[in-house]
Amino acid sequence: MITIHRVKDLRAAIRQQRTQGKRIGLVPTMGNLHAGHVSLVKQAKELCDYVVTSIFVNPLQFGANEDLDKYPRTLDADKEKLVAAGNHLLFTPEVSQLYPEGLERHTKVITPALSELHCGASRPGHFTGVTTVVSMLFNMVQPDVAIFGEKDFQQLAVIRKMTRDLYLPIVVESGSTLRETDGLAMSSRNGYLSAEQRQTAPLLYKLLQESAEQIENGDKDFAAISAEANNKLTQAGFVPDYFNIVNSDTLSPAVASDRDITILAAAYLGTTRLIDNISVHLG
Repeated sequence: MITIHRVKDLRAAIRQQRTQGKRIGLVPTMGNLHAGHVSLVKQAKELCDYVVTSIFVNPLQFGANEDLDKYPRTLDADKEKLVAAGNHLLFTPEVSQLYPEGLERHTKVITPALSELHCGASRPGHFTGVTTVVSMLFNMVQPDVAIFGEKDFQQLAVIRKMTRDLYLPIVVESGSTLRETDGLAMSSRNGYLSAEQRQTAPLLYKLLQESAEQIENGDKDFAAISAEANNKLTQAGFVPDYFNIVNSDTLSPAVASDRDITILAAAYLGTTRLIDNISVHLG
């Protein structure tokens, strides 16, 4: 595996692979890699000849009071995992390389409406940061395939919309959420949890499963299902952000006639914000 920090060197390396007719895959990450990230790299290897993984803690997608400064940075350990997974190129630029004029003066890519729901409502500007940096990576690497995890279900939908709306010749694939043995979705932020909070955290997925089962059994009172889940989260010590039952394609509130439904959830446990989701396919 080679490691590259500058855009011009990245483009030169990719150009060399292109001249050999290789199919390029991209896995964008913010580092602190876990088994879920590694599974995306392995998926990219199955679909492509040459895999590029990026590690960049993107300041543009963090709010003023969020965890940018303390976000875990574990580059040496990440490199070991990428080498073991068979990754070919690691792109890990400095902030000054991607935003040479600063964040405020940098051109932004915005996906309206979809970016303003759910996590977008709680974290204004977050998805603008995501779509901006992903569009930059798409232009720098020009991959044939890009892979994102399904744990960030809304992020995946936003990136697919951006790719579609801008007519980018890139196939956006998704990778299944990997979970700990107790059901907690793997996340770089799980390391923030105290031992006691870590014991409580799997309840979020348990309530998603219970709510999905209610819907599968014919319960269409989505507001009541959400309210019940939020109450249980609060009683367990969470501070719920949202527990929304939506149409899987539009992410708008689900209605009784919907066949494909996704339950999106976000909640704070202490200062740690956890997100998760589950999808239901009816008849």
